[in-house]
Amino acid sequence: MAMKFERMLPLPQEVKEKYPISYQAAQTKEKVDSEIKNILTGEDDRLLLIIGPCSADNEEAVMEYVHRLKEVQEMVRDKILFIPRIYTNKPRTTGEGYKGMFHQPDPSAKPDLLKGLLAIRELQSRVLEETGMPIADEMLYPSNYEYLSDILSYIAVGARSVENQEHRLVSSGVTTPVGMKNPTSGDFIIMLNSIHAAQSKHSFAYRGWEVETTGNPLAHAIIRGSVSKHGVSVPNYHYEDLELLYAMYAKSNLENMALIVDCNHSNSGKKYLEQSRICKEVMHYCKHNHDLQTMVKGFMIESYLEDGSQKIGEGIYGKSITDPCLGWDKTKELILDIAESR
Repeated sequence: MAMKFERMLPLPQEVKEKYPISYQAAQTKEKVDSEIKNILTGEDDRLLLIIGPCSADNEEAVMEYVHRLKEVQEMVRDKILFIPRIYTNKPRTTGEGYKGMFHQPDPSAKPDLLKGLLAIRELQSRVLEETGMPIADEMLYPSNYEYLSDILSYIAVGARSVENQEHRLVSSGVTTPVGMKNPTSGDFIIMLNSIHAAQSKHSFAYRGWEVETTGNPLAHAIIRGSVSKHGVSVPNYHYEDLELLYAMYAKSNLENMALIVDCNHSNSGKKYLEQSRICKEVMHYCKHNHDLQTMVKGFMIESYLEDGSQKIGEGIYGKSITDPCLGWDKTKELILDIAESR
């Protein structure tokens, strides 16, 4: 067998017992989870803004970013609810490169998954404890969800994972909202099928157990653009795309029609400065079409302290080492523009 078993990782319950969150943090999370649910179901007309670094690579830089975000949240709370992106697992197209804090708590050192596991729980716990803000992460490895299930308020299933059976079935047993991205092919039907699977009941094997799930009515869509057979980014946030998705969504009879627009990735062609324009463009569409206004619940923005990205080892504090991000000044300007136009 071409696999070396290095060591057993601790069970999720063991990690939670050793590194618990406080009662106050748990109560705060319960309250904000209710707010997120109300936005996705249409009971609250605020927008969700799932915003933060492409990957959480440095604890102190991430904490500084989130504390800045918290200050702006107080200014726009009546219009927008922030869910900071604390993404600790990074999918890699070829399998090479930095795979996130879970793999490498120190990006310049070799992988150490035990240290990484404890590092991501510490970081996400700090965000919740110090700011009271909800936390979003990507479900790259479904079996790892239980390590953070008491902390996370929002989960995304990526474009390369959304067709995977395990991701779909585990999402059906999660109580927090799960955003299903369209696959890299851009196929809306695949995305809607994944939402259907996540909203349904299932029986399957998970972490060595036979489990049953009740279905997750808060599973919803995220559009992030697609990639053509020639490797060219193809956006899918335009008016005609949104009209088509609304019609397909309505026909599917899924619960809680809800859409988050990812303004980066293939929608921007990874031109991070385009995120502001894309966000404003979609908001303009919604002002002129009530159906789109009811469907679009918010945006996903990749943002950090500094504009752009850098290579590992360059050492620029608060600058992404994966996909390029919108810097803080432009981020704050965009947030205030969104709030003003609501």
